[in-house]
Amino acid sequence: MTAVDAGTLLFLTAAATALAGTAVTLTAYRGYHRHDSAMMRYLAVGIALVAVAPFPITYGVAPLVGFDDATTLLAVLCANVAGLLALIYSLDGT
Repeated sequence: MTAVDAGTLLFLTAAATALAGTAVTLTAYRGYHRHDSAMMRYLAVGIALVAVAPFPITYGVAPLVGFDDATTLLAVLCANVAGLLALIYSLDGT
């Protein structure tokens, strides 16, 4: 039996999260277009920032720009905070 190292497992889990998040984001975006609802737009943006953005930040932008681990984590957390704020706004609408 071949053991999978933690880095590979982390990458695969992050990729699966990004793919599932993309599917949910696209569904919310289609709902925004179908109903012309600004709240659905914020829902789509929030989901994208929480579930999709961390993957390209961690595996695309950070290595390309040369971010250290702390800067990468800060970028991911900022995307998460922005996404959660968009989700709150989409649910509350005020």
